[in-house]
Amino acid sequence: MNMFTPQASPPPWMLQLADATVWQAWLKQQPVDAAPVVATINELGASIDPAALAQLQNDYMQQLGELWQNVWMSKAPAVADRRFAAPEWQAHILHSFSAASYLLNARFLMAMADATQAAPKAKQKIRFAVQQLVDAMSPANFLVTNPEAQQKIVETKGESLAKGIANMLADMQKGHISQSDEKAFEVGRNVAATEGAVVFENEFFQLLQYKPLTKTVFEIPLLVVPPCINKYYILDLQPENSLVRYAVEQGNTVFLVSWRNPDESMAHATWDDYIEHGVMKAIDVVQDISGQEQINALGFCVGGTLLAAALAVLYGRDETPLSSLTLLTTFLDFSDAGVIEVFIDEAQIALREQSIGKGGLMPGRDFTAAFSSLRPNDLVWNYVKSNYLKGEDPPPFDLLYWNADATNLPGPMFCWYLRNLYLENHLVKRNKLTVLGQKIDLSKINAPAFIYGSREDHIVPWRAAFESTTLLNPKKRNRNKFVLGASGHIAGVINPATKKKRSYWVNDESASSAEEWMQGATENPGSWWPEWAAFLAENGGRQIKAPRTFGNKRYEAIEPAPGRYVKVRAE
Repeated sequence: MNMFTPQASPPPWMLQLADATVWQAWLKQQPVDAAPVVATINELGASIDPAALAQLQNDYMQQLGELWQNVWMSKAPAVADRRFAAPEWQAHILHSFSAASYLLNARFLMAMADATQAAPKAKQKIRFAVQQLVDAMSPANFLVTNPEAQQKIVETKGESLAKGIANMLADMQKGHISQSDEKAFEVGRNVAATEGAVVFENEFFQLLQYKPLTKTVFEIPLLVVPPCINKYYILDLQPENSLVRYAVEQGNTVFLVSWRNPDESMAHATWDDYIEHGVMKAIDVVQDISGQEQINALGFCVGGTLLAAALAVLYGRDETPLSSLTLLTTFLDFSDAGVIEVFIDEAQIALREQSIGKGGLMPGRDFTAAFSSLRPNDLVWNYVKSNYLKGEDPPPFDLLYWNADATNLPGPMFCWYLRNLYLENHLVKRNKLTVLGQKIDLSKINAPAFIYGSREDHIVPWRAAFESTTLLNPKKRNRNKFVLGASGHIAGVINPATKKKRSYWVNDESASSAEEWMQGATENPGSWWPEWAAFLAENGGRQIKAPRTFGNKRYEAIEPAPGRYVKVRAE
């Protein structure tokens, strides 16, 4: 399996179960043959205790017998799964039996994966592969076994089938499954629409400065460094859910890095290039325009990792550019990389290094496919069912429109990131990494830190985000504020204060571990954004008159926000 690319050559047991005749055998409820799965597990250097396997098979056969008995008694089996919640699945006993038998087989296969005796990371990969199979083989994903789709064909006199085929052909041309009505949005019109101007650009990024929305502003400006994987406007979707606009409304002068979508001209760009010509240059320009030696800086996801590395270089040179640091769902310690670890090992990274490590691009479509595979029922099969089987158009959804707007990455930069951070976890090892000739020591970063994690984050597990509190200000832990939000990697961050949704946890006492922190944490209703706004205010300095123009004499406005770079789409 290539890094961030679904496996190109499934193992034999996957191919066998993907075969239509085998799937039909499942529907007829022949007992699942565990032998191919066991053989593949053995090939991976893992094993299943024969006694445990025998117990699983016995339990399976017992449940299978009970299921058959209910069917013979014309008693529809209970199906507690949202994929089969539509009334059509209960309208005929064969449909509910199809769903129930699938769920039984799925539980059996997942129980086998859980019973595997293997190293933790190997077991995680086995479980991930089996889960991919299980999710793909749901009867909801096939026209011949989906009563909802069949009923719609009848009701529409075949129009839904024709529309579904048209949708599938259109998506094949686009190279991705449509998750949103992409015609409903336009960058600069109704997403990435906060008013501002581009005040600097080079081959790596454009720097945006946003127009003040208050008469006075804090003298200390805010620089936002978003991830270079995906476009920046996840932080500036629409006015009602824009973190950028919220920060401006709170009286901050906001600058933001809009990364360029790399093409072949950037195929040899390195991690050092992104640090020097990206983050460090942005800091320098913001200092110049604002006239402030110290600034507030925010990094989100990979943007936070880049920001922390750049700051470690600067503080290692005895520079002190920060008034405060904010990290949102950011890895500094990669020892627990969550489910993404299924894509991380020596063999996969070596393959990437061989193909693009010395020059080339990591295609954005590979990122999209990989991240979708982490939540396939929500981000793949849900749309296969609605778009193709039922011939429905996806509704407009700004977050999913953004999700499909992929970005490439330079191969050398990407491979360095994978090996040194994800695989070797060198960033947390004092003076182990050298960036721009400077040994990296995160403990030298000397500024108050606001660190945010999302409780259901599958990209950056919240406990991994919490570990940043042990790396920054290690001798002054009270300078670090950790806040835990509800929901996942994106939805947890983009939780507008005005909507008063979800909740967040705070604990102002220092804790040596995430578990200790959580035990003393207090849950609060609504968004964590006001907590962050208060933190910025504490580190924003005095109030001054809001600037009337963008940039300064050295860095004049180039074009209106959102600029050209964010509009370039990956090929």
